[in-house]
Amino acid sequence: MRPLRQRRRMAEAGGVYEARTGTVLVRVAPSYLPEQSDPLDGKFVWAYVVEIENHGDEPLTLMSRRWVITDAQNRVEIVEGDGVVGEQPRLAPREAFRYASGCPLNTPSGAMRGTYAMLADDGRSFEVEIPEFSLHLPGAAKTLN
Repeated sequence: MRPLRQRRRMAEAGGVYEARTGTVLVRVAPSYLPEQSDPLDGKFVWAYVVEIENHGDEPLTLMSRRWVITDAQNRVEIVEGDGVVGEQPRLAPREAFRYASGCPLNTPSGAMRGTYAMLADDGRSFEVEIPEFSLHLPGAAKTLN
């Protein structure tokens, strides 16, 4: 049985996006990387920090990820793979895992969202929502695609 999903929400401070799926909370904080970007060449790079918290009573293992990346021209790229940043982290009850990664785009704005496939110790598997978050140049008009 899949855990109940709650509506995603954006925290008021600092551009932190949150989604809760059952007992798992996922937070994402994106930031633009001007030093790695070249707007004249159509290269815009963002970093994002993800924190995954296990608020349940049983250990969970993050098995895989699926990202849906949409640029300002509504072009969609799907990125799937095992674990995150080369790991399949195991989260004990009341434990969190944090990692940083990045995303290049060919347009000055876009959005990302996705899911993590989780595995409980009892063999039950389920998906956890990664909240949709905006990728926009600082000072630009902010719109989710």
